[in-house]
Amino acid sequence: MAHLLVVESWVGSMSRLLPRAIRESGHEFTFLTRDLHHYLRSAPEGTAHPLLGARNVLTTDTNDVDALLPEAERLHSVLGFDGVVTSCDYYLPTVARIAGHLGLPGPGPEAVHNACRKDATRRILADAGLPGPRFAIHEEWADLARAAKEIGYPLVVKPVDLCAGMYVRRVDDEAQLAEAFRALADFPVNARGQRRTSAVLLEELLDGPEVSVETVSYGGAVHLIGVTDKSIGGAPAFIETGHMFPAALPLADIDAAEQTTLGALKALGLTDGVVAHTEIKLTSAGPRVVEVNPRPAGNRITELVRHVTGIDLAAACVDVALGREPDLRRTATGLRSAAIGFLVPDRAGRLETLDAGRLADEPSVLEVQLAEPGKVVKAAGSNNEYLGHVMAGDPDGPGARDRVQNLLAGLRAGLVIR
Repeated sequence: MAHLLVVESWVGSMSRLLPRAIRESGHEFTFLTRDLHHYLRSAPEGTAHPLLGARNVLTTDTNDVDALLPEAERLHSVLGFDGVVTSCDYYLPTVARIAGHLGLPGPGPEAVHNACRKDATRRILADAGLPGPRFAIHEEWADLARAAKEIGYPLVVKPVDLCAGMYVRRVDDEAQLAEAFRALADFPVNARGQRRTSAVLLEELLDGPEVSVETVSYGGAVHLIGVTDKSIGGAPAFIETGHMFPAALPLADIDAAEQTTLGALKALGLTDGVVAHTEIKLTSAGPRVVEVNPRPAGNRITELVRHVTGIDLAAACVDVALGREPDLRRTATGLRSAAIGFLVPDRAGRLETLDAGRLADEPSVLEVQLAEPGKVVKAAGSNNEYLGHVMAGDPDGPGARDRVQNLLAGLRAGLVIR
């Protein structure tokens, strides 16, 4: 039995998946947080709270890394940790530093930091010669406006240190850019109390479909798990409205996305001890990296992979955090594809009606999760405002997405927001 230090988490699905993977692997964990109340507001997805399975729940300031390192060392001397892990993007660099400080397995802290900072990722990939969008990074408005004219509209404006698509916007002119710049300036601290950088990333708008490549790096080798396709909506925002695994694409596109991912992971130094989720645009000029995430995919993509291949990416994350070889053997699951679709609200109000009916009884349905009536709703601006999701599988081929879309259409027909 191994003992893991879990530093913070999300309160969504990964807060269940990671503790479950630790438990099912026969291990135990100590949970470390700066704000226990953040996790006690509700049990994720109506289940028993995953923190109930922790050996210890401890509080300390996880945002002060300089003070956290000696505290983690003190705890390690008493409790004895075999690995350290998190499911929350904002603490991935912190975990990498703790692992390095304690001599525990994991990717290099600099590599993780660079992957979690979109500006650093862009610079490193460009220096490595990997094709990418034209881009600029500035803090001051005058510099940003000048760079936008040089690159040319339309553009994508991004914060360099947020996740879930927060404040990522398409801008078609200087007025829209100014609005996006002001919105970012008015959000100086993220949801975990960490002060944000004022740097803003501008990118050339890329054409083509978006996919993600799921990988597991261990022993200096990157193992390709597969390619997931993505549906994006909510313009001018970029909201993930659904996914299907595996992507129904020509083999040449699959290979191009995978080879581009391998190049990006090598350039960033993420070739050992990390489960990664790399987003790629298949443009008319070839594949381009959108971003590299040094953690398992969110939005239930890990479960799509598991339903089709039998590979448990949450368990793989636990294994590599312990320096152990992950089990990446594929098993027969009876499904050829699995897809998920999200209910994305397009207006604000209060949810009055959202009835699943007998949806869960449909033979192809794998999961249904819906918001309860009475929920206060706001028009979606990122991946944080979903009203629920439906997941379905197809045993015969790449038909899972169509099944999900048909099921979502029925849900939308009965959706009432006032």
